[in-house]
Amino acid sequence: MTYQQLAITEFGPPSMLALQCANLPEPQAGEVVVKVHFAGVNPIDAKTRAGLGWAAQQNRDKLPWVPGYDIAGEVVACGEGCELPVGARVAGFIGFPLQGGGYSEYCQVPETALSLVPKGVELAQAAALPLAGQTAWQALDKAGVMAGQRVLILAGAGGVGHIAVQLAAARGAEVFATCSADNKAFVAAMGAQAVDYRAGALDSQIAPVDCLIDLMGGDVGLQALTCVKPGGMVVTVPTITAEAVCEKAISLGLQAEGMLVSPSVAQNGAMLTMLAEGQLVLKVAAVFPLDDGIAAHEQIESGHTQGKLLLMMPAAAVEA
Repeated sequence: MTYQQLAITEFGPPSMLALQCANLPEPQAGEVVVKVHFAGVNPIDAKTRAGLGWAAQQNRDKLPWVPGYDIAGEVVACGEGCELPVGARVAGFIGFPLQGGGYSEYCQVPETALSLVPKGVELAQAAALPLAGQTAWQALDKAGVMAGQRVLILAGAGGVGHIAVQLAAARGAEVFATCSADNKAFVAAMGAQAVDYRAGALDSQIAPVDCLIDLMGGDVGLQALTCVKPGGMVVTVPTITAEAVCEKAISLGLQAEGMLVSPSVAQNGAMLTMLAEGQLVLKVAAVFPLDDGIAAHEQIESGHTQGKLLLMMPAAAVEA
């Protein structure tokens, strides 16, 4: 049996994505085959497709390569020793950073990479959570965000940002988040004081903060450093500009670290439970069919997505 995947055929613009066929895998010991319903689309996917970053460098001679690290679907086959039953609804952060493979109708993955999706949580929501949610969680951990602190989150309406806002607010922090004027109501509903980045310099709009969670990098990240109190903490997520942001932060007397998210089933499971219990809201901005992945990448590269983008597999569309 063959199935479809969406692969990067060459590094370049979104048009370098194309469908390809693969043979249905047989799970090895400790592995399951997941019939994917939805796959998350993340900025790192577009960056890799453009030929930027470590995953692109390591896979340069392995094209075509299938991107995608977020999946949700159902188990259809189990290898020896697996405890997950056929039919289980699962979600996970898979193949990070070099293997990928999420843009696919079926995925062969270690059982230990997956979380059970609780009743009441739609698979689309579960697919949108893993990479963005764990990035947000780990950035806040690295920054040591705690109750009573003032925290500034750049790009608060984005996939990582709108989760980070909610998690920081749940810790008892006073949260500020940058966004466009159109997204102020959305960001405020997530639990932050929304700051329109077009309305003037950030340090003229908010008093100094204890922590900066930089989800933008580049010039935007550099400019936001002036908002942090002396000795305050900066965590910058975009890897391409992390060195420059950290060097500038340290020169200003701040603490600073870059970060690379590390898959955590425990964190994923905890946030799935929060979704099920209404303690976390996950905004899915748009769902694209697998064969329209080019449009999904064009959207993610616009920099103006509110929440998360997903790819929907053909079987999920039929079942819906």
